[in-house]
Amino acid sequence: MPRKNPSSQNTVSIPVAVDTIKSAILQSQYMAASSTNKIQLALYFSVGRFVSLNTRYGRWGGNAIKQISERLQKELPGLRGFSERSIKYMRTFFEEWNPAEKEPNSAIVIAELANLNEFSQFYGFDAISFTHHINILTGAKSREERLFYIERCAKNSWTVEFLKSEIKSGAYHHQGQMSNNFSSTLNSSQSALQAISMFKDEYLLDFMNVEELGERDKSLVDERVVENGIIHNIKNFIMKFGKDFAFIGNQYHLEKFGEDQYIDLLFYNRELNALVAFELKMGDFKPAYLGQLSSYLRILDDEVRKPHEEPSIGIVLCKNANKAFVEYVIQDYNHPMGVATYKLMQEKLQKVLPNEEELKKLL
Repeated sequence: MPRKNPSSQNTVSIPVAVDTIKSAILQSQYMAASSTNKIQLALYFSVGRFVSLNTRYGRWGGNAIKQISERLQKELPGLRGFSERSIKYMRTFFEEWNPAEKEPNSAIVIAELANLNEFSQFYGFDAISFTHHINILTGAKSREERLFYIERCAKNSWTVEFLKSEIKSGAYHHQGQMSNNFSSTLNSSQSALQAISMFKDEYLLDFMNVEELGERDKSLVDERVVENGIIHNIKNFIMKFGKDFAFIGNQYHLEKFGEDQYIDLLFYNRELNALVAFELKMGDFKPAYLGQLSSYLRILDDEVRKPHEEPSIGIVLCKNANKAFVEYVIQDYNHPMGVATYKLMQEKLQKVLPNEEELKKLL
């Protein structure tokens, strides 16, 4: 719905706009010599509001933001973060979180820094950088999805690049969707909810390159190759699940009644207070995988788990799985388990790149 223009008396000239924004910048620097993230976000929010109300309601020309940026750079040498593009992002930052801002009734000035207390109810809002915020605003559309990424960034210390990869892989839409039996096997509903919210039904192992692992033919890649790739990129793998995971070992040896067993990957999760075993499978899901994992969990609980720890959890990571079938058969097991799928970077690229026949036609 188009917004109407107020009378010309509300229009702020470019020189006045520059002086106003410059005053806000200097004020923020004065308030904290080592500007905290909250103060910086408040400044950007305030500038965004000022620019938004003048460009949406006032009579600034299409080149106004560029002129303001150039004059700010000239009057405050060494100033960073106020390029034309950045100022437009500040406007986006304000408008996306304040869609109902009313039309001003008088000349717009920045009397004080914006108050972000209204967002304090959202965990992590003022704990992540402005760059994080802009990537979330441009990559996630709904309020719920944006708050999800804000919380995960703050809680797990996601880098901007990792955040981008999670948004591209649709982490929000895959969260809490993994087939599992946690509700019937964990000690409390709270533990079950924690476990359900922690895992996704699909993971993109985009930090792995099969060719870099020495395998040119994708059909020759087996579980051990993928496992070695994960081991070499263990930090990235843990970040896919959250920072509360601690890596214990791969091919973790178990022994019971003279029978040797080996878990592909074993972790400990501080939030769940439980051991978490991962089994990697290159093919489609098979019910036998649950039986194998269940025996591992039984031995872990009997021989490895500490008295204060919760029951061990098992996750099957396979290439493909029929979710309805998995949910049907997994309920027969009394150890907490889940089944998720994963994709490698090559598989994601193959979806956007032309196949061999198409390339021949193009050539």
